[in-house]
Amino acid sequence: MTDTQRTIAEELERYLRTGDTDPHHAAWPGGFLESAQRAHDDLRSALAREVKRLAAGRTPRPLPETDTIALTRRKVEPMVRGLFSRVEQDAVLAMLEKSVVFLTSDNIERLLREHAYDSSAWDLANLYLASVGAELLGEDAPLLVGLSEATTCYVSPEYFAGNEPFADFIVHEAAHTFHNCKRRTMGLPETRWREWLLDIEFRKRETFAYSCEAYSRVLERASTASERRELAADFTATVRISDERVDAGEVAEIVRDAAAARNGWKVILARCASIRRPLSPLTVERDEQPQGGRLSQAPRPSPSPARQRRSGTGAPG
Repeated sequence: MTDTQRTIAEELERYLRTGDTDPHHAAWPGGFLESAQRAHDDLRSALAREVKRLAAGRTPRPLPETDTIALTRRKVEPMVRGLFSRVEQDAVLAMLEKSVVFLTSDNIERLLREHAYDSSAWDLANLYLASVGAELLGEDAPLLVGLSEATTCYVSPEYFAGNEPFADFIVHEAAHTFHNCKRRTMGLPETRWREWLLDIEFRKRETFAYSCEAYSRVLERASTASERRELAADFTATVRISDERVDAGEVAEIVRDAAAARNGWKVILARCASIRRPLSPLTVERDEQPQGGRLSQAPRPSPSPARQRRSGTGAPG
């Protein structure tokens, strides 16, 4: 062991306080696969124990006796109908209606142990701790009410307790699955320009989710076009978004434009969709070689799914 190499105990402490881990698992003995498995088991066991300790005597808000699949479908269906073609809607809805997981004292330990990524498991632990009003794992731990990864949306039971008129965390997290999930995963046709369910500009992903969230509440509360415009104006006057990745004024403008349109979902998508990059001289030179008589654009690398963070509290309506 070198002077700078951490011990297992030090690695566990670092993980619990920061969510960071050593990708090489140098503190654990054995070959790479063996040390990786040992590290996973030790890290997740320590995380589960610490969450249990911090949450002792506290329990999440009880979930109401409701069909969560039906609830999720009711919340996301307008968004899916507005963003996807008719032939794709049923497949996307079937995925989303089963994608929401509410964190409870009964499932949190299993979720922490089974989650694929150490950093996301740490975020999930903080999401649960926040839901029971317990101390978070570290000083820099995010205050979360929901997060999404791949096609799973994790939501706090506090979803049912909020009273913000334009907040809906199920819609917010579901919107993130569109840029996290590849079309072939859903059995949908895929091309080199249509790899993800929706191609959202990386820096606009949170803008897209917040806009979908607020617009969904406008539609849910309004019964006429004039009411939609009035509610959008109310949102513009009261919007408060603490997320530094998002321009609240831009979200308000998008929601206002969406409320005035026949299909506001398409307005949101147009404002947040990826912009095609121009051909580079190298690409042009290569693609000008004989290839069937057409100038084709080289495939653009797809963005890797990023962990999504959400702070604040809100209401399902």
